[in-house]
Order: sequence, then structure tokens, then C-alpha cells
Amino acid sequence: MLVGVMADTHDNMPMIQAALTEFQRRGVEAILHAGDIVAPFALTLVMRPGIRVIAVFGNNDGERRGLTALCPEIHAPPYRFQLGGRSIMMTHDIKSLGKDEAQGADLVIFGHSHEAEIRHGAPLVLNPGGGGGWLSGRSTVAIVELDEMEAEIIDLGKQETVFL
Repeated sequence: MLVGVMADTHDNMPMIQAALTEFQRRGVEAILHAGDIVAPFALTLVMRPGIRVIAVFGNNDGERRGLTALCPEIHAPPYRFQLGGRSIMMTHDIKSLGKDEAQGADLVIFGHSHEAEIRHGAPLVLNPGGGGGWLSGRSTVAIVELDEMEAEIIDLGKQETVFL
């Protein structure tokens, strides 16, 4: 099963659309978002492809009631679930995980730092990086093949910052 993973999109609609276009091109079957979607209008775009979206709240997700109304599978972190025969632990800030909370997980997904990272091992640990690209100027997401437990970081390109 192929899943698209994103985090820290921070309402950047063009980069969210770029991620969704790439996910569609690759044939992902579900989207996992590790927090900081921020506003419901951005989540509406994420939900548009009509595939399953599982998400956790981040520290900048202020409109939680509106986000919850749009996505029945948005949860307080950390959140453990089964998908494609794998146990997945998803949180926003990896520092919020207790010492043994990820024990038994096949995949741990986090965000918050806006820095893409893959740590191979058991479990596979993944930060897709900042999907919005606001901090680094680069927007990244990830694709995970759950059958083979292989992850790939996808660079969506440079985010232009305009100061008015």
C-alpha cells in the first residue's frame, strides 16, 4: 500500500496542491498528515481527492472544531492506528512521545521541525519535512510503501516568500 505523508503545510495552498498532484501521479491510497494544517480551508483541499485522510493536530492547528468537522480521522497526538497491515504511530512533535509509546510500531511519523528525515530500522521513523516550505524555502512531502517499508522524500520545489 502506497501512502502520501505530509506535515507542516501551514495553509500554503499552492504547495498543498503540488503535493496532492504528486500523490495522485504516484497512486497513493491514503494521505497521512502529521499536523499544522492550520485552517479548515487548507484541510478542505487535502480532503478533495476523495481518498482516506488520517491526521493529527499540530501546535498551530487553532481551529480544531472546524478541522474535526471536515475530517473524522483527525486526532490528538500521539495517535496509533493500523493501515495496510502496519502499526503506525503518528505525532506532531516527536519529543511528545513517551519512551515506550512507539514500541511495536512499524512506522513512526512526525513533523514540527520542518526538516525532512528518514531513519531506517525498526521502526522506520519519518519526518516528511515542511510541506509549506515557510521555514526552509523548500517544500517536501514523503511517500511510503507500507508493504516494503520503504520511504522517499519528495522535493516539491522552492517556495517563494513575498514580503509586502
